[in-house]
Amino acid sequence: SALLAYYLYTPVPEDIDEPWKVMLLSTSFRVMGHLAEVTDWLGLMNYMEALMLITTAEYTPPTSDENVTVTDTELSNVAVRLFLPRKPSEGLRRAVIFFHGGGWCLGHAGMKSYDRLARWTSNRLNAVVVSVNYRLAPKYHFPVQFEDVYAVTKFFLQRNILSQYGVDPERVCVAGDSAGGNLAAAVAQQLLEDSEVETKLKAQVLIYPALQSLDLNLPSYQENADQVILSRSLTVKFWSEYFTSDLALRDAMASNRHVPLESSHLFQFVNWSQFLPEELKKGHVYTGPVYGSSELAQKYPGFLDPRAAPLLVSDARLRRLPLTYILTCQYDVLRDDGAMYAQRLRAAGVPVTHDHAKDAFHGAMTFISAPTDLAVGHRLANRYLEWLDENL
Repeated sequence: SALLAYYLYTPVPEDIDEPWKVMLLSTSFRVMGHLAEVTDWLGLMNYMEALMLITTAEYTPPTSDENVTVTDTELSNVAVRLFLPRKPSEGLRRAVIFFHGGGWCLGHAGMKSYDRLARWTSNRLNAVVVSVNYRLAPKYHFPVQFEDVYAVTKFFLQRNILSQYGVDPERVCVAGDSAGGNLAAAVAQQLLEDSEVETKLKAQVLIYPALQSLDLNLPSYQENADQVILSRSLTVKFWSEYFTSDLALRDAMASNRHVPLESSHLFQFVNWSQFLPEELKKGHVYTGPVYGSSELAQKYPGFLDPRAAPLLVSDARLRRLPLTYILTCQYDVLRDDGAMYAQRLRAAGVPVTHDHAKDAFHGAMTFISAPTDLAVGHRLANRYLEWLDENL
């Protein structure tokens, strides 16, 4: 009993609401992770494929209601879940193109939490919501995930398609959480370089996004290495699996020795000593990088690609980005990615709202449906919707 209690117990920060609920959730995720490790070790199932059972358990079919018509379809040959509001509109509607999280390996637009958030968005904003089901690792690696979400966005931004759905071309945004926030940021950047796209985004919304894979030892990685839901080790697994199933990259990332010397110039874009506010530095002392093998970067160059690490672009490219909302959580390994991007965007002259939740953890917004229903999830979702309603 003592051993079982020790295994199940997960310390939860004092200022997090509903600590026993959060502890139970964290324990459930940890148990799933350990079971996935066992199945992987036995050769029964890939680690990420085992974790996909969470996605399968959370799936809900497309079901319309009195407020929103919901359908699963395809745009540009990519699967999407489409949410169309039923209430009449005096003019053209707003639109949100949403990319779900899950470390580029997990998740689905049909998961209860993403389905519910999209419904709320569509109904509350009287907006068209396109929730994209991009292909996932380990079957597909970078840049497939990016190419899928970019193809949908580019297709949807065509004037004739916007007109078909009654969408105002000047009121469209991309949004996403975690890995989806990474994809949203990358899509917003790439659209600026695409001469074929005439419609400009009104906004980008990045919910606790992953924005760089160069330095996996930021203060937030150190402080939250064993935090609820998303640990440092799991983050490293997600990042490495995004690019390859080769364990050599995972091991190098785990020791933060994966960037070769010839790419040292990129660290200027993720130097947290310059871009983090004092309250997040918390006495941490910046040390220069320890460089790794050139061979890994040559075999898997994706982790040095701005389409996978949006923080790596120059200030000149950042200046043209649209109005931005970034949500970060205090107890999150990815906290500093979002904070650094907010600072760099502000310095480049981009209007930014950086909403920092001091009592929240990574993934909190996904816990908005039974049985994993948390007050903090509803609070963060309402913040997100309020910002969209005021700014889109």
